[in-house]
Amino acid sequence: MSIRTYFFQHACTLLVATVLFLAGVSAQEVTISQEIDWPQWRGPSADGVARNCDPPMEWSQTTNVKWKEPLPGEGSATPIVWKNKIFIVAAIQTDRVAETPPRADEQAKTEPPANYYQFVVLCLDRQNGKELWRQVACEQVPHEGKHYTNTFASASPTTDGQRLYVSFGSRGIYCYDLDGQLQWTRDLGDMRTRYGWGEATSPVVHRGSVVINWDHEDQSFIEVLDAATGKTKWRVDRDEPTSWATPLIVEYANRTQVIANGTNRVRSYDLATGAVIWECGGQSVNAIPSPILSGETVFCMSGYRSSAALAIPLDATGDITDTDRVLWYHKQGTPYVPSPIIVDEHIYFTGSNTGILSCLDIRTGTPIFERQRLPELKSVYASPVAANGRIYFTDRDGTTVVIRHGKELEVLAINKLGEPIDASPVLVGKQMLLRTVGHLYCIEDVGT
Repeated sequence: MSIRTYFFQHACTLLVATVLFLAGVSAQEVTISQEIDWPQWRGPSADGVARNCDPPMEWSQTTNVKWKEPLPGEGSATPIVWKNKIFIVAAIQTDRVAETPPRADEQAKTEPPANYYQFVVLCLDRQNGKELWRQVACEQVPHEGKHYTNTFASASPTTDGQRLYVSFGSRGIYCYDLDGQLQWTRDLGDMRTRYGWGEATSPVVHRGSVVINWDHEDQSFIEVLDAATGKTKWRVDRDEPTSWATPLIVEYANRTQVIANGTNRVRSYDLATGAVIWECGGQSVNAIPSPILSGETVFCMSGYRSSAALAIPLDATGDITDTDRVLWYHKQGTPYVPSPIIVDEHIYFTGSNTGILSCLDIRTGTPIFERQRLPELKSVYASPVAANGRIYFTDRDGTTVVIRHGKELEVLAINKLGEPIDASPVLVGKQMLLRTVGHLYCIEDVGT
């Protein structure tokens, strides 16, 4: 190392330390923040991977449960974590009945409820699960029903560390400070979802912008709101039927892309303007899995009635459907509800809503192994998470299978809570949070 390089590196280190000192933040606090924050659905990088975490490999109702707290009402939204606070949403049915209950849309296969629901935002203490505050965002009768596996609180909240952003969809978009004080609210109208199956798309926040994807059976759109005020920055109509996929935000080549999956196309929008950067067809109907990123490639999947997995370079432009700009396709065993996960150069995904696992090489799409059964897993809605060389798959019965990342399927543990789970797991530090149908569990190695 030259003397010039030595002094340059130390000057940079001093500069960073000075900035952190002036901001009142230590380098240790930055590291801790990376370990304990899960600020959005699927975590810090929106891909389910916790790079600084080491959660337990084994647990049960009586083993490695640090705490267990009952949750009110219903909800399948994944909790999020910022520092010592857990934020979670729920819909609580009340005894109040509407004088004139809503009627189902003629194309719906579900019936709207007659009762009012409270749409609630909860903040819990991460150390003991105790409630720190609760806010009722609104009390309404939902205008349409929901699929029997859905809930009226399925969209996960998100935070930028300053404010909390919550979407109850047709019941409104709400912004709170982290102490629970309402900052602003927006009403974007009512969704009319396919067959009245309900809503689920989570909001995403990035550098002062909140992205809301609004795909339904009427005019779909994507809208970007100012994070501080809730005012619209831009809104672009979408040629899409109902989807339930949360967008992915990626910074690339001095431009920020908002990548939204859909039945007709997966599209990339310029976050600054709403202009379409690239788009690609080839998906199945009912797009639910969210895109994920590795390096300079985004991976998109869908799996209802057909299978589709696509690898798309971020430097694409225009309509690249059926062109060589698509790096690879895979047309077997892709997920319907869960999203895939990438660990190193492997992409893992379960077929449809089953426990049948496949793994591909992300560079080529070549199978590493295909359609192998994860033992004791049945129907799967939750998206997998990964940490410390392990991948966790949770089914709707509350069983979690832990496998080792590698070229062969190696099961490390099978864990059962005995309570239904649809929400995706959360990894923070040495903890895993699991939302069941009635409780929030904090899983941690508590010793003997």
